[in-house]
Amino acid sequence: MKFFVDTADIEAIAELNETGMVDGVTTNPSLILKSGRDILEVTKEICALVKGPVSAEVVATEAEEMIKEGRKLAEIAENIAVKVPLTWAGLKTCKTLTDEGTMVNVTLCFSANQALLAAKAGATFISPFVGRMDDINLDGMELISDIRTIYDNYAFETEILVASVRSVNHVTESALIGADICTAPPKVLKKLADHPLTDKGLAAFLADWAKTGQQIL
Repeated sequence: MKFFVDTADIEAIAELNETGMVDGVTTNPSLILKSGRDILEVTKEICALVKGPVSAEVVATEAEEMIKEGRKLAEIAENIAVKVPLTWAGLKTCKTLTDEGTMVNVTLCFSANQALLAAKAGATFISPFVGRMDDINLDGMELISDIRTIYDNYAFETEILVASVRSVNHVTESALIGADICTAPPKVLKKLADHPLTDKGLAAFLADWAKTGQQIL
């Protein structure tokens, strides 16, 4: 499974990137607001830092303007994936930009039928929002499983990019189902390494090492 970082925080991306755990980055208008940065400026910095796809989202709602914004964003760098909402205007934009050779991430997916439409429109990535589904007592992981089955049935090349990830369990379950990518905030990705038995074992080893009176350096 590939890991994308869901943030526009340059420092957080750089820290995780040093570990080799960053395969791409996803941003959205809310994350741009949180960063306090100009969208074109911060996205350019992220693209220079990360080798993989960097999603930058359009904000127009009509296809003609979406396409214009998408083309503008695509000019930032070769690894830009233009992010569009799963609406008919978004699907039209997806088809147009994909035909022009631009990666497209279709976002705000909440049903298998929507995911099917995105794949037929040529989406590079489909972003189902599992956390937001859980918020309204729907099973986000069931959606991921349904999309995986449909895409495998018809050999669609669109990659399943699990979004709205709230916990390490979302990551585990997505990997077990066979999702291609999981995008998560830096704090969730860091928690993947946490385990109380690891902490307990390390504490015991360090205590025994101190008793030896030795040093490695």
